[in-house]
Amino acid sequence: MKTAVIPQVRVEPELRTQLEAALQPGETLSGFVEATVRSAIEFRRMQTRFHERGQTAWENHERQGVSIPADEVLLKLQAKLDAKRKQLGG
Repeated sequence: MKTAVIPQVRVEPELRTQLEAALQPGETLSGFVEATVRSAIEFRRMQTRFHERGQTAWENHERQGVSIPADEVLLKLQAKLDAKRKQLGG
Protein backbone atom coordinates (compact mmCIF):
# COMPACT_ATOMS: atom_id res chain seq x y z
CA MET A 1 0.00 0.00 0.00
CA LYS A 2 1.28 3.43 -0.89
CA THR A 3 1.67 6.04 1.79
CA ALA A 4 -0.14 9.36 1.73
CA VAL A 5 0.94 12.80 2.87
CA ILE A 6 -0.88 14.79 5.55
CA PRO A 7 -1.27 18.42 4.50
CA GLN A 8 1.25 20.88 5.84
CA VAL A 9 0.09 23.00 8.73
CA ARG A 10 1.28 26.55 9.19
CA VAL A 11 2.09 27.43 12.79
CA GLU A 12 3.63 30.32 14.65
CA PRO A 13 7.42 30.06 15.00
CA GLU A 14 7.04 29.86 18.81
CA LEU A 15 4.86 26.73 18.51
CA ARG A 16 7.38 25.13 16.16
CA THR A 17 10.15 25.86 18.67
CA GLN A 18 8.10 24.37 21.51
CA LEU A 19 7.37 21.30 19.40
CA GLU A 20 11.01 20.74 18.55
CA ALA A 21 11.94 21.15 22.23
CA ALA A 22 9.37 18.48 23.18
CA LEU A 23 10.86 15.82 20.90
CA GLN A 24 12.51 12.85 22.57
CA PRO A 25 16.09 11.97 21.60
CA GLY A 26 16.04 10.37 18.16
CA GLU A 27 12.41 11.33 17.55
CA THR A 28 11.60 13.14 14.34
CA LEU A 29 9.07 15.88 13.85
CA SER A 30 7.26 13.68 11.32
CA GLY A 31 7.21 10.75 13.73
CA PHE A 32 5.84 12.94 16.50
CA VAL A 33 3.11 14.35 14.27
CA GLU A 34 2.12 10.88 13.05
CA ALA A 35 1.98 9.48 16.60
CA THR A 36 -0.06 12.47 17.75
CA VAL A 37 -2.53 12.12 14.89
CA ARG A 38 -2.93 8.39 15.61
CA SER A 39 -3.52 9.16 19.27
CA ALA A 40 -6.10 11.82 18.44
CA ILE A 41 -7.92 9.43 16.10
CA GLU A 42 -8.10 6.77 18.81
CA PHE A 43 -9.33 9.34 21.32
CA ARG A 44 -12.09 10.41 18.93
CA ARG A 45 -13.10 6.75 18.40
CA MET A 46 -13.35 6.19 22.15
CA GLN A 47 -15.22 9.46 22.58
CA THR A 48 -17.73 8.49 19.87
CA ARG A 49 -18.27 5.03 21.41
CA PHE A 50 -18.76 6.64 24.83
CA HIS A 51 -21.43 8.97 23.47
CA GLU A 52 -23.12 6.11 21.60
CA ARG A 53 -23.27 4.00 24.79
CA GLY A 54 -24.64 6.98 26.71
CA GLN A 55 -27.30 7.61 24.08
CA THR A 56 -28.29 3.93 24.09
CA ALA A 57 -28.50 3.92 27.88
CA TRP A 58 -30.65 7.06 27.83
CA GLU A 59 -32.98 5.58 25.22
CA ASN A 60 -33.29 2.38 27.29
CA HIS A 61 -34.08 4.44 30.36
CA GLU A 62 -36.75 6.43 28.52
CA ARG A 63 -38.29 3.23 27.15
CA GLN A 64 -38.11 1.12 30.31
CA GLY A 65 -37.93 3.72 33.07
CA VAL A 66 -35.20 1.66 34.75
CA SER A 67 -31.92 3.17 35.86
CA ILE A 68 -29.10 2.53 38.29
CA PRO A 69 -28.65 5.05 41.11
CA ALA A 70 -25.52 7.19 40.79
CA ASP A 71 -24.21 6.05 44.19
CA GLU A 72 -24.31 2.43 43.02
CA VAL A 73 -22.49 3.26 39.80
CA LEU A 74 -19.81 5.20 41.69
CA LEU A 75 -19.29 2.30 44.11
CA LYS A 76 -18.81 -0.10 41.18
CA LEU A 77 -16.37 2.26 39.51
CA GLN A 78 -14.43 2.71 42.74
CA ALA A 79 -14.24 -1.07 43.17
CA LYS A 80 -12.86 -1.43 39.62
CA LEU A 81 -10.32 1.31 40.27
CA ASP A 82 -9.24 -0.27 43.56
CA ALA A 83 -8.88 -3.68 41.91
CA LYS A 84 -6.75 -2.24 39.10
CA ARG A 85 -4.55 -0.36 41.55
CA LYS A 86 -4.06 -3.54 43.56
CA GLN A 87 -3.23 -5.46 40.37
CA LEU A 88 -0.64 -2.84 39.43
CA GLY A 89 0.83 -2.81 42.92
CA GLY A 90 -0.23 0.71 43.78
